[in-house]
Amino acid sequence: MPERIDEDWTPDEVQRLRSYLDVSQAELAARVGTRQQTISEWETGTRAPRRMSRRLLHLVAEASGFYAVVQEANAGIPGTPPADLRASSGTDSTPPAPPTA
Repeated sequence: MPERIDEDWTPDEVQRLRSYLDVSQAELAARVGTRQQTISEWETGTRAPRRMSRRLLHLVAEASGFYAVVQEANAGIPGTPPADLRASSGTDSTPPAPPTA
């Protein structure tokens, strides 16, 4: 599966991340190292995050637990793939334990 950091961040995803973090555009901009105006442009779809910005958004999302929440919210929704949205970090290759009866 391709890593999440290589995928585009849609305007809705940027807004959901910011909402999940409960921060302003200026606060998210500070975390990512950009301007508030840039965050606004990403959220309106005027511009899209470039590679390094996508990577930084990914790091913020991963550190905050955002991907786990998104995956949980998408579980069981018809038409929503149950793919793990988190990028594999290479640090934990242990598969999840099977459910116990």
